[in-house]
Amino acid sequence: MAFIDKPLFLLLFLILSSMHFVVSLGLTDAEILLKFKGSLSNASALVSWSDNTNPCTGDVSNWNGVICLKSSVRGLQLEKMGLTGKIDVETLKGLSDLRTLSFMNNGFDGPMPELKKLRSLRAIFLSNNHFSGEIPSDAFEGMCFLKKVHLAENEFTGAIPSSLATLPKLLELRLEGNKFTGKLPNFSESNFESFDVSNNELEGPIPTTLRKMDSKSFSGNKDLCGQPLSHCSAINTTTTISTSSDTSTSNFNTNSDSNGESNSKKPPLASIVGVGIVLAVALAAIVAAAFILLQRRKRTSESIEAPPPPSNHQKKTGSKELDQSQGGSSSEQPLTGGKKAEITKLSFVRNDRERFDLPDLLKASAEILGGGCFGSSYKAALSTGPVMVVKRFKQMNNVGKEEFHEHMRRLGRLRHPNLLPLVAYYYRKEEKLLVTDYIENGSLACHLHGQPSMDWATRLKVAKGVAKGLSYLYRELPSIIAAHGHLKSSNILLNQSYEPLLADYGLVPVINQEDAQELMVAYKSPEYLQLGRITKKTDVWSLGILIVELLTGKFPANFRPQGITTEEHLASWLNAVPQEQWKNQVIDKEISGTKNSECEMLKLLKIGMTCCEGDMEKRLDLKEAVKRINEVKEKDSDEDFYSSYASKGDVKSTTEMSDDFTLS
Repeated sequence: MAFIDKPLFLLLFLILSSMHFVVSLGLTDAEILLKFKGSLSNASALVSWSDNTNPCTGDVSNWNGVICLKSSVRGLQLEKMGLTGKIDVETLKGLSDLRTLSFMNNGFDGPMPELKKLRSLRAIFLSNNHFSGEIPSDAFEGMCFLKKVHLAENEFTGAIPSSLATLPKLLELRLEGNKFTGKLPNFSESNFESFDVSNNELEGPIPTTLRKMDSKSFSGNKDLCGQPLSHCSAINTTTTISTSSDTSTSNFNTNSDSNGESNSKKPPLASIVGVGIVLAVALAAIVAAAFILLQRRKRTSESIEAPPPPSNHQKKTGSKELDQSQGGSSSEQPLTGGKKAEITKLSFVRNDRERFDLPDLLKASAEILGGGCFGSSYKAALSTGPVMVVKRFKQMNNVGKEEFHEHMRRLGRLRHPNLLPLVAYYYRKEEKLLVTDYIENGSLACHLHGQPSMDWATRLKVAKGVAKGLSYLYRELPSIIAAHGHLKSSNILLNQSYEPLLADYGLVPVINQEDAQELMVAYKSPEYLQLGRITKKTDVWSLGILIVELLTGKFPANFRPQGITTEEHLASWLNAVPQEQWKNQVIDKEISGTKNSECEMLKLLKIGMTCCEGDMEKRLDLKEAVKRINEVKEKDSDEDFYSSYASKGDVKSTTEMSDDFTLS
């Protein structure tokens, strides 16, 4: 090796490394599981795991503890096997169809594995091991499909991770027999089929949403109180969305222990009289304070030049007395109450929604939907009926007030069946609120990577709807370089008929540049990484990645805020698979069996690959991309086309194959 100079040696090293990278992308389920087995100790129970057989044949498992569906590994049920060692999550990431993990009744110890890297999991069973230490608060962040979490009978300490309370589909939570401390997270809804936090060291009030649970679910926590256990001496009962200062209320309860165990004798009469006097004075003070607060609030509201209350007709259809030229509501007019009054006002940009203000949102029943790139989103059910979503932004503090108002009014004028409409907004220098409708059916990401799976016809419908919405944005917002700027599956909502609605669009001009570069999808594009700029074709790249995600069912890790992970870049992965194997290895197994549709699927996949071409010169422009997407049909026009093409054994570029399929 001494005669090889350094540059040549480095070149050879890079070539060998890249060859290893390409080969590693093609690991089979068997190879992944055998690598995972190597991280375990005492794995004698896994003797059937051998490279001489496949783990799955259809729905039948050939390997002990492997759950199979359609020849794919859907779960690992490695229970009561005496296993120890490390649960290698990084290796398990290669099992794209993995949905269930169960390692109950083994000897694993140490901290809980970073299972949030396996975002498609539906069930986690780690009970009866020796796991210990604190679980990070964000340990379950982003696992929107998770339904069952069993961590019972371990040695976990610290607070119960708050991210558990943000899981929208959670049905079973078993945490009994640990050493969890602190208060229970504020679960926004209680749809639990199984819930148990008994025999821990929890304290404080039980959230109202959990008070219908059996008392056995909370037993063994001596400092836990509230229904269905004994009353608390002081309970914080208010949970609101706050944009300026935190508010809380406390109820003072003087009921003594009903069992009377703490007093062996009855208190003397003088003590009872004394306590009665103290209570009477305290009650009088509370009434006086409440009266003073009400008078102050009344004087404050009288100082605001509020518009007259709307009629019943206006409540349903929205106020007609709007400045139609600006698209804003009367709440944008100057207020004589000054800054205090301005805090409570929302600016409406639509005429067809019921009017409400910030206090109405603060009083609404609130549910945290999750924390996205920009901040938290809340579902607010107003007392008058409408359900809204309030999204908080702290990355817009560099934009001026008038500029922000003008841009929001501009977005408010957009009308298209594939756009989630902006309803109202709130401006404060430190943070902004955007208010939209609540779409109950959820995001494309949750449907695409969750259950039930999406069929081919629905995925094609989504692709065409997204293309139409994106085309409309570019017609209406020609001055914005990337009219959407943040296009990804979690920012596409699906209505009841599975028509896609684009969300978080048109924000590039108002997001702080430094935050945009770190968080927004447009700034993950090849042109920004290579040239430091985004272009009119940047959203086309995002559209291409989305189409590949739709067809493969794989999540694009390069859209995560921390940047591109090359090994998981969808386009790189797809290019590394021989094209003649795309039908069997690339197309999502949930749709690959759709009869008489494989040519059209491959046609759309080639369009997607041409859209996310790294070379902008080779990348389609938006108009051509939309045209080609709309030409894709649900059924093949020639069933034998792909078969005859594959039989030629030709190897062509992505662009050439895209052209071939469009000709059909």
